[in-house]
Amino acid sequence: MNIGIICYASVGGSGVVATELASALAARGHDVHVLSSETPFRLRDEPRLSFHKVDAPAYPLFREPQYLLSLATRIVQVSRARALDIVHAHYAVPHAAAAYLARQIIADSGRRVPGIVATLHGTDITLVGRDPSYSETVAYCIDQADIVTAVSESLKADTYRALRVKKPIEVIPNFLDCQRHTRLPVPGLREELAPDGQPIVVHMSNFRPVKRVETVVEIFRRIRQQRPARLLLVGDGPDLGTAQMRIAEYGLQDDVDVRGELLDVTPILSASDVLLLPSAQESFGLAALEAMACEVPVVASRVGGLPEVIEHGRTGFLHAPDDVQGMAMSALSVLDDPELRARITAEALRTVNERFCVDVVVPRYEACYDRLVASH
Repeated sequence: MNIGIICYASVGGSGVVATELASALAARGHDVHVLSSETPFRLRDEPRLSFHKVDAPAYPLFREPQYLLSLATRIVQVSRARALDIVHAHYAVPHAAAAYLARQIIADSGRRVPGIVATLHGTDITLVGRDPSYSETVAYCIDQADIVTAVSESLKADTYRALRVKKPIEVIPNFLDCQRHTRLPVPGLREELAPDGQPIVVHMSNFRPVKRVETVVEIFRRIRQQRPARLLLVGDGPDLGTAQMRIAEYGLQDDVDVRGELLDVTPILSASDVLLLPSAQESFGLAALEAMACEVPVVASRVGGLPEVIEHGRTGFLHAPDDVQGMAMSALSVLDDPELRARITAEALRTVNERFCVDVVVPRYEACYDRLVASH
């Protein structure tokens, strides 16, 4: 099958999952074409997988972004050249909108029209979709897709609540290649990160306001009041500078290590003892899943799709977003109790292997494609 996948190249759950899906589909014998404004962060060079850059020239006459038009044109070009069976858009706007526009152009030319699958990831609904300036367009573009999926039951409910969407939405969760995302300690890395043998607390994100990185620092401050520890901040984004200011204000500079964006987070996770994810909202929480696969206990907010990934007290810990002290205490409990840590990580790993590995989830996308091709 010839499959086009549209995604954002930036670091974040949607881009990671889209590129992992592209790789998995290529490995399963499909010809996969990834379209984006630049090479996605984790896209690997492998057979049957190709990248098509979307160039969006800026014209002084037009103040509006040109990406939507350029993307639609690129979809048309790739579809004609490669006879795409499926266009899989990750994010409703602008990607599903561009796919719909491209399909209209292809149909008018008399060529076979590819089916459209739209996967909702979160921000396209919880932030953009709710804006009155976009809501009707977002809802319309979702309804024009042949098949719509969402990464969690929570996001599905949010979509129906926020938008007048008529289309049935199928929930297909995010996933990992569990052969690669597994605990794999790197000799000497833990000693480099924590020279005095301190436990290591880690936070991974794109450092947007919704991730509440200042809260991460506050939780760590409370942990640090009780015992020595190190904090690793992995990723980059607009709130990193604010977090660093808070770190300096608390006098924690010597206890914090900022690592930036990493292509492979497995080594860092394998050296860590607990992951903090006190987000204001998570449609799924891919960072939590990656930590669980690497046998790292997760302490997170009870928001969005996270309760569908983590069972409190069994596979991790969930707290109300404003329960900062509770998060600190849960982190301390797994740092100070090896038996609790072992029990939590074993159950978390079992959950990942049973529900969220590539061989469990990707066939569900393939089933969507098969249904769609059979109906066209």
